[in-house]
Amino acid sequence: MKLEILAALNAEREARRAAVLVTEIATGAQRLVREADIAGDPLADLLAERLRMGKSGMAETPRGDVFLTVQAPPVRILATGAVHISQALAPMAQLLGHDIVIVDPRTAFATPERFPDVPLYAEWPDDVLPKLGVDRYTAFVALTHDPKIDDPALIQALKSKCFYIGALGSRKTHAKRVERLLAAGFTEEQIGRIRAPIGLPIGAISPAEIALSIMGEITAALRTRPASTASTAA
Repeated sequence: MKLEILAALNAEREARRAAVLVTEIATGAQRLVREADIAGDPLADLLAERLRMGKSGMAETPRGDVFLTVQAPPVRILATGAVHISQALAPMAQLLGHDIVIVDPRTAFATPERFPDVPLYAEWPDDVLPKLGVDRYTAFVALTHDPKIDDPALIQALKSKCFYIGALGSRKTHAKRVERLLAAGFTEEQIGRIRAPIGLPIGAISPAEIALSIMGEITAALRTRPASTASTAA
């Protein structure tokens, strides 16, 4: 690999931007296709599909066989609420290779003892989320049941390009949430990005089952949306 290509690939990694390295098998020629440039590439559909699936490997094209090296940032889950559901969600996310961050200003809940080996911020979401950066490889989940904590975080998420937004609560609770977000200046279409009640409809009852339903819904959003709106990590 040429040094300039390696440097460019590292730069994309540092910036949490995806890219695909295309290597022509017949000639050994290589080119780096950044995510922002995929739509204009001759192999656009193939590159977008591989990026969405996070899958490197050989591929046949009209121009000959190529090897596609897919590089995408690790998926990051930002959760407000150091609650029982978060305790179950964290190891599930880590098992799947995702990063997870817990944000909760309630210091009685946000403790390292309850969340070992998980980045934990005992701060208000509207203070910490802008510093963390909510990008297109981020899934956001609101789990506190407390509008004072969840609403500011949802506002940050709705202003971002994160690929998934989910919020705990009944339909009645969410209807009140929608009213508050409309009053905050969001449109119904923007608010419609929020999955609420959160999680796949599997009849989940326990915190672990709810965490499973959330992780399933995040995975579905990650793997089934077009690469232009949601990408994935290997």
